Amino acid sequence: MVVQGKVIWISGPAVKAEGMAAAKMYETVEVGEARMVGEIIRLTGDVAFVQVYESTSGLRPGEPVYGTGLPLSVSLGPGMMGKIYDGLQRHLDIIAKKSGAFIGRGVTAPQIPTDELWDFTPRVKVGDEISGGTILGVVPETNLIEHRVLAPPDFPKSRVTDVVKQGKYKVEDVVVTAEANGEKKELKMYHRWPVRIPRPIIDRFDPEIPLITGQRVIDTYFPIAKGGTGAIPGGFGTGKTVALHQVATWADAKVVFHVGCGERGNEMTEVLVKFPELKDPSTGRPLMERTILVANTSNMPVAAREASIYTGVTMAEYYRDMGYDTVLVADSTSRWAEALREISGRLEEMPAEEGYPSYLASRLAEFYERAGRVRAQGSPERNGSVTIIGAVSPTGADFTEPVTTHTIRFIKVFWALDTALAYSRHYPSINWMTSYSGYVDTVAKWWLVNVSKDWASLRAETYEILQREDTLKEIVRLLGPESLPDEEKLILEVARMIKIGYLQQSAYDAVDTYCSPVKQIKLMTLLTQFHHEALNTLKSGATLAQIRGMKIIPRMLRAKFDVKETELDKLDAIAGEMKEEFKALIAQEVAAVAK
Repeated sequence: MVVQGKVIWISGPAVKAEGMAAAKMYETVEVGEARMVGEIIRLTGDVAFVQVYESTSGLRPGEPVYGTGLPLSVSLGPGMMGKIYDGLQRHLDIIAKKSGAFIGRGVTAPQIPTDELWDFTPRVKVGDEISGGTILGVVPETNLIEHRVLAPPDFPKSRVTDVVKQGKYKVEDVVVTAEANGEKKELKMYHRWPVRIPRPIIDRFDPEIPLITGQRVIDTYFPIAKGGTGAIPGGFGTGKTVALHQVATWADAKVVFHVGCGERGNEMTEVLVKFPELKDPSTGRPLMERTILVANTSNMPVAAREASIYTGVTMAEYYRDMGYDTVLVADSTSRWAEALREISGRLEEMPAEEGYPSYLASRLAEFYERAGRVRAQGSPERNGSVTIIGAVSPTGADFTEPVTTHTIRFIKVFWALDTALAYSRHYPSINWMTSYSGYVDTVAKWWLVNVSKDWASLRAETYEILQREDTLKEIVRLLGPESLPDEEKLILEVARMIKIGYLQQSAYDAVDTYCSPVKQIKLMTLLTQFHHEALNTLKSGATLAQIRGMKIIPRMLRAKFDVKETELDKLDAIAGEMKEEFKALIAQEVAAVAK
């Protein structure tokens, strides 16, 4: 590493260095005597603009700038799972041991453990042809994840000349040697990849498989597909963080990435404390055995916040290329956009709307476009996905501000959190009138084949009831409830039952925190059957007051708490009791008329 230039100007995380004619755009450099990590983001002649990923306090003009010749990259190999990184993929546990509670300037840490031995089993043999993305061997990284060691994506077609035997090796050990055009190439258990360049793929599939989250309002009304994109905007206190925790905990993805991008320290602490205690729902093992956390809180250097989402999505793409379904949760992209705005201001760029840089939309597009369900490079053939869900924190819950409006352009699922619902203690506070999903039609076939042929019709019927209730509320405000006929009043009652018994879901209740697709169908069926039976009962002469007073209603509303996943036949029993009570009510009316 050689000295390329020297610092001539400092403004917060933005630094100018002269004598950088040999440097390249997006090259990683080390700034000052403390060798702080930075990245070149603009070149003008021999002057480079560097965004420094650490605090520049104490940095002086004249200090050296060292070039690395490499772009900002992450190390991809065994040892990542279960770790807590900062935005530059520095292992925070190791940094804490070196510098205490605060990250010292210039402190470095291996991105993946270099001294740990891994039990490597080769999957290729001498004479095999390999290329970028080929699985070279496997390592049991955790009890839940088999790490498939991949050849780098840009590795040329080569013939294997040497492979190590099964045994324990460090990531720096050469495990495969290959030859291409007379040139020998050595492959280790890890490789590096630039965070701003998407990893290449062979093919991209249509989003036809839903990402089941166990959250009823999401899975039923606003589903997201594996490889899809979604955003969850909401004002302060609307439950964004809890909703994202629920998705990260229960989604049927193999690997979870949680990027805390500019969030408050106490919220990130809750994630760091809570996640290690969570159990994987399918195996009972600790959830951290298939989770990677990227923590970049609001008091960390602002430039590193800008890099954190690229670090997270690059790691997610790596596990996607192994053939796994991954989900990346970014909380929040608003804080990331604020980092862009601050750096842009330091660089004296012309601001666009609300001070954000004019390239905000293109940067958001670059991020969300890295989602997808794909066929990975190399052999054997395998499919994987990256699902990206970003939280947006608009000031004052104003969804017309730039980050929200630009995000809407690049996503297909919009879970709009409503402050009025949150203040009325309705959680998750996803507003069913302003939210939408572009995947409803594409995932309907999966529900039909794997769960129930009635999913689409049940969803449509219950959603129509909610829409009609929204219209009728306006009439009630203007004319009063007495102006409605009983059939319309029944709509209001059934909508209330759907909201309480189906849409509301407690993240802190052991039974209700997760609702399987089969239970969702049974609960929806129960509510629609109630509506049909109630209409018939009204026509037979019964009053709405009699229907509202039915003893089965409280049991129906509590079914989501009382009926466990292993006791779903109880829902059929409740449906039978409901029908019997309606029959008794009709018989009572017939007897009264006969008298």
